[in-house]
Amino acid sequence: LSSSSGLTHESHRKDVEQVYLRCSEGSIEWMYPTGALIVNLRPNISPASYKHLTVCIKPFKDSAGANIYLEKTGELKLLVRDGDRSPSRVYCFGYDQGGLFVEATPQQDISRKITGFQYELMSKGVAADLHTASAPCRPCSDTEVLLAVCTSDFVIRGSIQNVTNEAEEQESIIHVGVTKLYRQKSKVFQLTGESGNWRGQIKTLLECGVRPGDGDFLFTGRMHFGEARLGCAPRFKDFQRMYREAKDKGLNPCEIGPD
Repeated sequence: LSSSSGLTHESHRKDVEQVYLRCSEGSIEWMYPTGALIVNLRPNISPASYKHLTVCIKPFKDSAGANIYLEKTGELKLLVRDGDRSPSRVYCFGYDQGGLFVEATPQQDISRKITGFQYELMSKGVAADLHTASAPCRPCSDTEVLLAVCTSDFVIRGSIQNVTNEAEEQESIIHVGVTKLYRQKSKVFQLTGESGNWRGQIKTLLECGVRPGDGDFLFTGRMHFGEARLGCAPRFKDFQRMYREAKDKGLNPCEIGPD
């Protein structure tokens, strides 16, 4: 978390402050914004790898007081307009497309404003998986499922207990009862209640039309801004068939107990 306050240079309303961030994910919070911030993302990896990175930012719900631009060689491209209230909107761009320039907008009372956003740096391949615009709801092929098992942030066997649709955010929340936990990067799925059952939530696009149904599924996906995002999710019996066929041919990319 990087935090800054515009009140420290109130008399210099055109000040430009440089911020350097070394983490691959985090957040910026700018209280009482005046002037501008240049946000330099400098992850602790080889500069030669920068061209393979995608940057995503997610403004806080109540973020206000500044416009956020993509800046490269002095040219500004507006990313987030002050006052834009698109809930849960995520803005992504290639690392080599430029840096972030956050400019305060004129305010009568700056003390009421806080500009803030979360950011994540990820490989372009992972970002493409999360933000596939062409066919985000299409079923995965057998090969894609088997690869997802090896590379996803979470892999679980479970059933759909309920689905909550959030029309404003254009998302569905899948409430999952976990039968078996193979892997999770963050503690999204946890033991709940006296029964000792594992449960958790996975988000996906509302347009995918997910509904509660009988039977177990293999849920895979990525963590994105602290939330589990759905990737491939075949019925579990179909996954068992895919896995056994690939194993018999020596083509499964990694070992996992399918039972």
